[in-house]
Amino acid sequence: MNPIDQNRLLQMRSAIISQNQALQRAAGLDTAPQSESASSFTQTLSDVVSVVNAQQAKASDLSAAYERGETHDIVSVMVERQKASLGFEATLQVRNKLLSAYRDIMNMPV
Repeated sequence: MNPIDQNRLLQMRSAIISQNQALQRAAGLDTAPQSESASSFTQTLSDVVSVVNAQQAKASDLSAAYERGETHDIVSVMVERQKASLGFEATLQVRNKLLSAYRDIMNMPV
């Protein structure tokens, strides 16, 4: 296994950060200062999980309403269920990537 070049890793990190900032500027979003990056990451992750949870609850409520016969719009029920499923799958993939990155960092020789 090849040793990890720390300088190359830092260059890759700075390139990713600069690309992310460019994308946020293009989207019209302001970037957070570097001193707040840890808290903003935590807050962002918490917000995303809350949104996914709300989407799951909405899909569940619509499904229950359809089963009770309160609504006859099966298309909206299925669309909401698919949105909830996609949100959950995306969150699951992000979690897997974060765990993989954490394991990689913990296994790096010091």
